Amino acid sequence: MNDQNTHLIWVLADDRAGNVNQAVGVAEALAQPFKRIDIGYTGLARLPNFIRRASLIGVDAVSRTRLVAPWPDLVIAAGRRTAPVARWIKKQSRGHTRLCQIMRPDGGESAFDLIAVPAHDRMAVRENILEIPGAPHRVTETRLLIEADNWRAHFKGLPGPRFAVIIGGSTKKTTFSPAMAEEVITRAIEAARAVDGSLLVTTSRRTGTDCETLIADKLASSNVPYHLHDWQSRDENPYFGYLALADVLIVTGDSVSMCCEAAATQGGVYIYAPDGLANERHKRLHQSLFDGGYARPLLPDTELVSFSHPSLQPARLIASRCVELLNAP
Repeated sequence: MNDQNTHLIWVLADDRAGNVNQAVGVAEALAQPFKRIDIGYTGLARLPNFIRRASLIGVDAVSRTRLVAPWPDLVIAAGRRTAPVARWIKKQSRGHTRLCQIMRPDGGESAFDLIAVPAHDRMAVRENILEIPGAPHRVTETRLLIEADNWRAHFKGLPGPRFAVIIGGSTKKTTFSPAMAEEVITRAIEAARAVDGSLLVTTSRRTGTDCETLIADKLASSNVPYHLHDWQSRDENPYFGYLALADVLIVTGDSVSMCCEAAATQGGVYIYAPDGLANERHKRLHQSLFDGGYARPLLPDTELVSFSHPSLQPARLIASRCVELLNAP
């Protein structure tokens, strides 16, 4: 048992960066010390959670050595594979540990004190479920100020307004085609050229070689000042600098995290999601961001201008509920 004025908080961090960013984002929003527990898996982690239940099935030997008493007051985790681990910790603590799970736990829902689920996932309403707008992340106003200071000098030769183009790519179920790559980069070039602005462009490992080459060639022949970050580059990743310093952000709609991180910025956000790029779940997310005023759809007749919008901060909503859990008798 810990001193009543301090809490022992664990974040379960597995091998999926998106899950880790969401869980760490909530922990950071608590503004309390926390311990990151890295979790590695064996092939048994592929088993459904109704088999794994509250156990360490699928957790590798090294990770098991990290899961020892004193047991935490709160566990924050994200994703299906961490859920049995969180439940096991609560079992070892004889029910003392409170559990905050981000996204569907895929079974054993009643064991969790809080399940934070994006509204677009449409999970059945339960007393322990918190619907949030989008996915939690680590892009706060303070971080944007810091990143702006870090990158301002680097981009000083690029005139404003600056248009950031954040490009994802194909997923298991959708395809980012060369035609899409050409359309989105052409729209950005035309918008920047019309106002004598500049471009900040980044690709991802999912973009694909053909699309990457097309984008680089279009930029090189555009006569518009630009900065292009290839995801394979060994240079420091300017992604957060782009978010902090762009007046307008264009983001492809294939990634929940990219859309939600862009919606946390001050720049006007446009989501490019033509038919074939976004699945139904992503489309529901996009619509919720449009309805909330966080972003606008990039349509054929859309004029790309900066606009004011609220900063999307779902991690704070979850953190507020976690504080209630920690302070509950």
